[in-house]
Amino acid sequence: MTAIKESSTIQQNKRYALDKCPVTYVMEKIGGYWKPIILYQLSNGDKRYSELKRAIPAMTEKVLIQHLKQLEADGLVIRTAKPVVPPHVTYKLSKAGTGLIPVIAALADWAFLDMKGEYT
Repeated sequence: MTAIKESSTIQQNKRYALDKCPVTYVMEKIGGYWKPIILYQLSNGDKRYSELKRAIPAMTEKVLIQHLKQLEADGLVIRTAKPVVPPHVTYKLSKAGTGLIPVIAALADWAFLDMKGEYT
């Protein structure tokens, strides 16, 4: 993987945008194709990894693991592991993650209306 030059103009512009633009900040946290879908699935309550995998079958295991780690690192998801064999791990939304649910729900509502053709 290539190292990111922190002093580059692109990186400076990105940091400025993150500081000044709330939409850029949100997209940095939940941007991409899969993260909002994971958050949407967790909005119905705690889920184990296998439940998330079944709920989002098009996502590869590698991508699901990566995104869950990123969402946890960003403070949106809480991972709880019980010290048993086999491992029992659950994922749930943090307070910050729960705060995003109205946003995710609004996206879903918009999609339902658009798919019905109500915006055309």
